Amino acid sequence: MKENPYDSMLDIMTGAARSQQRQGAQIGTIISPPPNIKVSYRGFLLESPELYISEYLLTEYGRTARGHIVSATQNRAGGGGYAEYASHNHDINNDYTDSIIYIDTLKAGDKVTIFPILSEDGTRQEYVITDKIVRPDRRAF
Repeated sequence: MKENPYDSMLDIMTGAARSQQRQGAQIGTIISPPPNIKVSYRGFLLESPELYISEYLLTEYGRTARGHIVSATQNRAGGGGYAEYASHNHDINNDYTDSIIYIDTLKAGDKVTIFPILSEDGTRQEYVITDKIVRPDRRAF
């Protein structure tokens, strides 16, 4: 079977494009938040089909924590002047489990870290958004 000359040409073009692709973290700007996310990146508009995003950046992301707390309540005075109501505290020595569900997500104008990647089948350029980033002097508290 004769080799298709266009395959070689496409391989050369793909190799040239890959060599021009910046490696490492890049910065993008959120144009539209998830679920219909749009990101401005190096003059391009990236949309959901070509993006992966860290799950914790999405709304309704839940985490569960567990641990053990050892502490005491603050001293508190009772009433009536009786000895059994004198200032006292209570020891705390308990296991706990706590769940939190985040309801916020990225907003238009947020800066994000983007990593360019090659698709799993090696045929497309895709991008991973890993984090919202801020400059320390511009953070809103």
